[in-house]
Amino acid sequence: MNILFCSGEAYPFSKTGGLADVAASLPKALNQIGHQVKIITPYYQSITNQNTETKYVGSSVIQMGDISQPVAFYQTNYQGVTYLFVKNDDFFYRPQLYGYDDDALRYTFFNFAILEYIKITKDYPDVLHANDWQTGLLPFFLDIRYRRLNAQFNRIRTILSIHNLEKQGSFPIETEKLFGHKNFTYIHMNRVNFLKCGIMRANIINTVSENYKNEILTRFFGFSLDGPLKSRQNDLYGILNGLDHDLYDPKTSKSLYENYGTDDFESSKKINKKLLITKLGLVFDLEKPMVAFINRFSRQKGIDILMSTLESYLKKDALTLIAIGSGDPLYELFFMEMQKKYPKQVYYHQGFDYDLSQKVYAASDLFLLPSLFEPCGLNQMIAMRYGALPIVRNTGGLKDTVRSYNQNSGIGTGFAFENYDAKELSETIDYALDMYHHDHETWNDLILQAMTVKHSIVKMARQYEELYLMISNN
Repeated sequence: MNILFCSGEAYPFSKTGGLADVAASLPKALNQIGHQVKIITPYYQSITNQNTETKYVGSSVIQMGDISQPVAFYQTNYQGVTYLFVKNDDFFYRPQLYGYDDDALRYTFFNFAILEYIKITKDYPDVLHANDWQTGLLPFFLDIRYRRLNAQFNRIRTILSIHNLEKQGSFPIETEKLFGHKNFTYIHMNRVNFLKCGIMRANIINTVSENYKNEILTRFFGFSLDGPLKSRQNDLYGILNGLDHDLYDPKTSKSLYENYGTDDFESSKKINKKLLITKLGLVFDLEKPMVAFINRFSRQKGIDILMSTLESYLKKDALTLIAIGSGDPLYELFFMEMQKKYPKQVYYHQGFDYDLSQKVYAASDLFLLPSLFEPCGLNQMIAMRYGALPIVRNTGGLKDTVRSYNQNSGIGTGFAFENYDAKELSETIDYALDMYHHDHETWNDLILQAMTVKHSIVKMARQYEELYLMISNN
């Protein structure tokens, strides 16, 4: 099948969260099982800064109400996958991907541009795969403007993948002037809502774990879109994200000080820990566990209850903490203050650094992700593959991927707690630290179980293939 995968970000060219990783791994896996998948994404400043070699494909003009803007299309190949870039420097040559006052205009333009690419190249996909709010208008624009152009447009089917329901692309009602067509499907709470539009218009909808699929039909996790989702629940599916084992492999990663597998992780992780801690200027103590937090800094990730918990352990010199990430300034300030207050125990790197994060996963004993909600999460999967046991809250994809240690059966790949509560988090950390210090055999057994879990990207690709075939045959 011919699939056009549409994403506001795609690793390694742009990234703010897990969507970028899925945009890189899923098309690659689908290509490997026999499909033809291209990725289309904006030509951001970050791509220009990487000096990416691209080939000019074509150009057009996008009309949005009374606004006209030129667009040019470029392509490159990365790891056997074709990446298509939508270029307009006024909209996309900026230091950040999102968060600007004109985001409604920028991403209305991006949605139209994707369909213009199909029109001028005549490269008609069987399936148009939209992802999150940034491409939520695609099914709507396809219906109102492009299906009537020819039979090839008319046979295109659409799927919307929801990676994070909280981010919806909600803008003032005046945004509808850009569309050239009025319709209730994009209106939500008297605002234009890009994600709601995709939910109502796509042929089929999925989210990125089975448990999260069920959660978003409830009022708390639905972020006011539980009503529209319930109206489409017969077309709603959950597919757990897979992990690219080629990209994240402690046996082959060139970022590690020493590679390792399930046979020699104990000695090699100690070497990685010692060399990393020394390099970062922290005090190395073989008996003290190293704890990592690598993620986007937002309320979703549970940083509120971390803030009221972590310092008690740092005061007792009970652990070494390494944090990597950026986002909410309040949370960035917290980790900066911890580093300043405990300079021999805490290291904070602002922003994303693939090489450093690989080193941290390999050196860590525990990985923190006590999320308020979590559609899927890839970081806990990476941590397990590198032998860092995750401490998570039982929600969304965390519940689907981390098996909390059961003392009776001896089975587990990490530690989990139920309620979004600092006391429960602290009790879980205490339990993990007690095992680290006093039950060496069980600890190593949990690491072995965690490292051998297979969150298969091929399985994920096959499940998407089933959805593609389902809508194509209808």
